[in-house]
Amino acid sequence: MSSPRPRFSPSPCEAVGCTDTLVSRNSSGLWTPVIQCQADFPPDVFEPALSQLIHHPEYNSTLILRSETVSDSSSEFPPTIPQLDGLRPVRNIHRKLLPRRPGRDDGLEQHCTLYAPDVGDDDCPTTLVLTPIVEPGASLPYYHPTVYHLAFRYIPAEAPVLRIEIVRLPGTPTDLNSRIYRTCLALLDTLHRYGWGALTNYKKRVHHDCIIPRQEYQDLYLVMRERHKHLINEWQEVTDPLKHVFEDIGIATFLILLWKHTYDAIETSGAAAEDEPWKAWPRPPAGFLDLGCGNGLLTHILTAEGYFGHGIDVRARTSWSHYPESTRARLHVESLDPTCLEEHPYLRQGVFIIANHADEMTPWTPVLATLHGASGYLSIPCCAWAFDEKYERTSTPDYPFPDDTFVDSLNLGGDGSNASSYSRYRIWLASLTVYCGWRVECETLRIPSTRNWAIIGRTRSAGSSEELEEIRRRVEEIVEHVRERGLFKTRTPEGKAKDH
Repeated sequence: MSSPRPRFSPSPCEAVGCTDTLVSRNSSGLWTPVIQCQADFPPDVFEPALSQLIHHPEYNSTLILRSETVSDSSSEFPPTIPQLDGLRPVRNIHRKLLPRRPGRDDGLEQHCTLYAPDVGDDDCPTTLVLTPIVEPGASLPYYHPTVYHLAFRYIPAEAPVLRIEIVRLPGTPTDLNSRIYRTCLALLDTLHRYGWGALTNYKKRVHHDCIIPRQEYQDLYLVMRERHKHLINEWQEVTDPLKHVFEDIGIATFLILLWKHTYDAIETSGAAAEDEPWKAWPRPPAGFLDLGCGNGLLTHILTAEGYFGHGIDVRARTSWSHYPESTRARLHVESLDPTCLEEHPYLRQGVFIIANHADEMTPWTPVLATLHGASGYLSIPCCAWAFDEKYERTSTPDYPFPDDTFVDSLNLGGDGSNASSYSRYRIWLASLTVYCGWRVECETLRIPSTRNWAIIGRTRSAGSSEELEEIRRRVEEIVEHVRERGLFKTRTPEGKAKDH
């Protein structure tokens, strides 16, 4: 267990009387110290902490999507960066800040320049200066402080100090109630936290973007959000439209990219429109089945974007009748009996199964995928169900683990103890996935939900016909055991089945 982070105790520089401020040798302006705190880590940790600030600005502003590195040089430095007394530039990262809402905010390029002391040949930086690149007469986007330059400093002393100094734009106040002071306070807090994390070898509890690269996901998500955000104003359910619409847009985006990277290219009658390239991307050979589709929104988004599939649920929702005919034709009132091994019109060879908070159908998802020859599945578990009763970690044994690293590979988050019921349930589901003959992949989805952990099966773990037959035999045994217990009850459809 790592030590707790020391208390963050910032002080406004005007209260402590800072005298050793930065001085520019060129015409980069007069530096104003804003805020400082004690540095609770050594100087060699400063650079890793700065790296987090440079490469992840989205952690400090919800208006920033991410940054992209344009160039990174240790020998060439632009003339617009400050020339500082007692310091020399040792590295310059030219980055581009991408806004989360491109229609409202503009992007911005920045120089992120690291400086080391003039004395000696040690290139360990003690200062980072951020310099926005703005055309003459242009204004800075709202998410950027109104400054020409902003500096993070590590000041060595008996009690070393972290400080933020700025060269402000004319008319920018720096009092304790000003926006620039609040921004610097938040940035200093972040730097202090990153430094302590680097010192104690902090490890992220949850890793995103394990399967689909972040940039690719975010770029498509922005497009999909613009195309489907109108659904918020057309929401027919009593539930929160902001949560459900953006959650299902995120899941649809992930699925579209997952399929793009999983399946073979498709033959199309013509070239896809330049602004709709996904309509020519690979997809499941037999479409998708949204198992327990609820309000039908995920099925609607995928259908609207040209993906063939069906959504089934035991009852129709208010939303169903308000979707276009193309979506209504794909939504069905039906109660699926997973213990029935007969052919099913929607569980065809090559289908991709979606189980988003599918409740008691969650554990059946890998079983159905194996028995019906699915091409893959995605399951986002919520309520913990075993095959015919609630999951109990004390009485529901795990299936065999393939190796000792299996649990650690599941990206479960939390404190790492995996002691919670939800963690144990996800471990059980993952071990079941392996038992059903699928290679386990896990992703923490970028969606507005606390239940955002997904387990994906898209590759069979067995290759030979004998291995596949053995897997099918043991999966059929699961079904037979449930039948013998006689506890599983298929839900009764509400309303006339197949009337949607």
